[in-house]
Amino acid sequence: MISRRDTLKNLALLGGGTMLLSKTGIAGEKPKTTQFSYCLNTSTISGQKVGFLKEFEIVSKAGYTGIEIWIRDLQKYLDEGGNLKDLKKYIEDLGLQVENAIGFAQWVVDDENIRKAGIEQLKKEMDILAQIGCSRIAAPPAGATDKPFHNLFEIGKRYKKILEIGDETGVTPILEFWGASSSLYHISQAMFIATAANHPKACILPDVYHMFRGGSGFDSLKQISGNAIEVFHFNDFVAEISREQQTDSDRVYPGDGVAPYKQIITDLQNAGGKKVFSLELFNKKYWEKSALEIAKTGLIKMKKLVSEAISTVKV
Repeated sequence: MISRRDTLKNLALLGGGTMLLSKTGIAGEKPKTTQFSYCLNTSTISGQKVGFLKEFEIVSKAGYTGIEIWIRDLQKYLDEGGNLKDLKKYIEDLGLQVENAIGFAQWVVDDENIRKAGIEQLKKEMDILAQIGCSRIAAPPAGATDKPFHNLFEIGKRYKKILEIGDETGVTPILEFWGASSSLYHISQAMFIATAANHPKACILPDVYHMFRGGSGFDSLKQISGNAIEVFHFNDFVAEISREQQTDSDRVYPGDGVAPYKQIITDLQNAGGKKVFSLELFNKKYWEKSALEIAKTGLIKMKKLVSEAISTVKV
């Protein structure tokens, strides 16, 4: 706990003004224009092992417009003789957009040689994603989760470097924080790093479970402008397991846990901008059912939460 407090001392240097701050939380003020779309992270149906190409078909049939893939699955498809041009057409014919990709390149570690290799890996992944029309890739603290970040300004410089590579490739790295990490676990740290990067495309990838697991809370969303969040991972956490003991596999459907979804969605609506709500689950109980059933159920639950929340927004 002491090391975490030391890490958060850096955040006080930002004061009250950052490029992420928004003034849209005033009661009675008309919200900015917000567009929500729905996406499925393929982790949600990974346990059924239906196959890479079949996952796209299921996501489309379930009614989603977007899909969030994993780099390791895409690479396996290519290693087995898959073709990027054919894949792009296949995705387009299904009416889908690859909204984001999950990768684990070690772009942020302290070891310079490992970091250099991680950045090269990330660039190659970006180049591949660009060829299938994907414009985003997650940038989590892979390889650097075991100890606190003591200089968030330095992490901001490292993030800026990969953002600049994103300018070249057309694929933006989205800064992701992991709640159980010792380095980047809190939304305020992600905000600090994004502002320290001082890049127009800097943005963060929040996740309901990770916000809960890392102790971020949810009122912080009132302070974040629309452009800072493009993709938001939807899932939920249960009340009967303590925060510190919850794991990825404990995640449940949005609305089936105790996350304050009406508040979350309302704050995102008030912030403005386009938002992709991506269902990301790792619950083994769901893997016992058909992938299509799980995908459909998740979409129904997400749309229900959004409908209920938006109907209460003051205009």
